[in-house]
Amino acid sequence: MTDRELKLKSVLLRKNLLKYIYKAKAGHTGGSLSCIDILNVLYNRVLKVDPANFRTPDRDRYIQSKGHSVEALFVTLADRGFFPESDLETLCQYQSHYIGHPTRKVNGVEQNTGALGHGLPICVGEAIAAKLDNKEHRIFTLLGDGELPEGSNWEAILSAAHYKLDNLYAVLDNNKQQITGSNSEVMNTDSVREKLEAFGWAVREVDGHNLEELEAALNNGPFEKGKPNFIIAHTTKGKGVSYMEGVIKWHHGVPSAEQFELAQKELDEAGALI
Repeated sequence: MTDRELKLKSVLLRKNLLKYIYKAKAGHTGGSLSCIDILNVLYNRVLKVDPANFRTPDRDRYIQSKGHSVEALFVTLADRGFFPESDLETLCQYQSHYIGHPTRKVNGVEQNTGALGHGLPICVGEAIAAKLDNKEHRIFTLLGDGELPEGSNWEAILSAAHYKLDNLYAVLDNNKQQITGSNSEVMNTDSVREKLEAFGWAVREVDGHNLEELEAALNNGPFEKGKPNFIIAHTTKGKGVSYMEGVIKWHHGVPSAEQFELAQKELDEAGALI
């Protein structure tokens, strides 16, 4: 896949996740749009995992701690062939496995997540196990900045540094908003880099919508031998749709028919400029 094709893939994934959220009349729209570039780069340029090797011990692991943005994960997994995209026609419907948070009943999903603060602790356990087994695979997780204040995250952050888990990569979708307001209003996590470095992590900061920066950071670890890796990806909630960008109500808003058509039009226009 060329760099241009990778950029076009982000546009397609945004169109798809909006399509299925609109059809289901449910979904976490803003946060899915903010993290789609991260998932695109992970699954198309970084992770050593695919439908053929998903059950093998040496695969890379990806666990989505910000499980509420599951639409971004689902459309990415479908695009990579883990299941037919047509399965997403049942999103959030009765008896469907494609519900509002990741579940292992969906092929390609490593762990059930959604209760905030669970993904990183699980990844610490996975990383310790890999070290004990002398395995070379890596463990990746995506955190929401609104979930970062959870105490379980800071226990995991402390543990990861203590056990020198340089096979662990945590990515923060730093869109600066959550369901009830800005992070600075709800629970201020400013100076997060300094906090993480004080806890013993190696930290990099990138533009979370710049695919080249994301790929360079995610593929060039460990940043420091013996230290877990943390990537602060600065993003925009609702990225790609003008009327959603930076607007808190789109945390889990569903577009009307008119808004949906406008979003698709804007994304088509963005794709034409690539």
